[in-house]
Amino acid sequence: MSFFFLDLRPMNRSATHFVTEFVLLGFPGCWKIQMFLFSLFLVIYVLTLLGNGAIICAVRWDPRLHTPMYFLLGNFAFLEIWYVSSTVPNMLANILSKTKTISFSGCFLQFYFFFSLGTIECLFLTIMAYDRYLAICRPLHYHTIMTGKLCGMLVSLCWLIGFLGYPIPIFFISQLPFCGPNIIDHFLCDMDSLMALSCAPAPITESIFYTQSSLVLFFTITYILLSYTLLLRAVFQVPSATVQRKAFSTCGSHLAVVSLFYGTVMVMYVSPTYGISTLMQKILTLVYSIMTPLFNPLIYSLRNKDMKLALRSVLFRMIISQNS
Repeated sequence: MSFFFLDLRPMNRSATHFVTEFVLLGFPGCWKIQMFLFSLFLVIYVLTLLGNGAIICAVRWDPRLHTPMYFLLGNFAFLEIWYVSSTVPNMLANILSKTKTISFSGCFLQFYFFFSLGTIECLFLTIMAYDRYLAICRPLHYHTIMTGKLCGMLVSLCWLIGFLGYPIPIFFISQLPFCGPNIIDHFLCDMDSLMALSCAPAPITESIFYTQSSLVLFFTITYILLSYTLLLRAVFQVPSATVQRKAFSTCGSHLAVVSLFYGTVMVMYVSPTYGISTLMQKILTLVYSIMTPLFNPLIYSLRNKDMKLALRSVLFRMIISQNS
């Protein structure tokens, strides 16, 4: 789908000057603060890649994890690597840059991937909630319903919907006249920032974009909450304390990720942001776009016995291969 973004500069050029690049201000501060932030974000990025990469390897190599739940978790870890990579590499380059510029096409490419991958994350969390609902509320039918074929179809559908949902509205936004200024007080290209720089209002395009994003958030979080309401009711009806603990351990991990991601996203894109300072908006964006992918491997591995054993097995295999 990259052909949508080969040249996104407005086609209706006239005598008016149009910007060809944007300036991402990022986080303010002197050179020492910038170097501290660069080191911090670099460490976070490397740890995120290693943590999610370890989960992918564990799911791939350990036969005990060849189940629908871990198949979804492995794909979710793969998604998190792409999601964090849509922002952090450019942010690191931006910190070291004196001009802090990003090209017009590069800005809209980041905008597209950031929102598309965020949508895919919402859909993945919904599928994972559906998987846990079937496993606990309908255990006798779980393996006949949640087959490998269905898992593959659901995962493919998530990627397809996420990547096909935004090219058209983002293309129309890119065709708006951006006459200047070109300064974005953020560390990434975001809908609000870009619309604020447009010389001409586009209420229809803006409404379509926000309606689409809001519907994705609303329907996915509603389904997740409904699934866990039914799931918790079923768990409380089980007399065995051991079964209850195992169910709470598995579902608690997923709920922690859902709360962290949706909590910050809702504050940013559903509640009014005019009362939130620019710095707080940057911090909230950092939480759901960078910190969540970092915490996910820790949340899922520390609370999951099978995953911990699989990760130890992967680590042991790596040590053996290095020594041989």
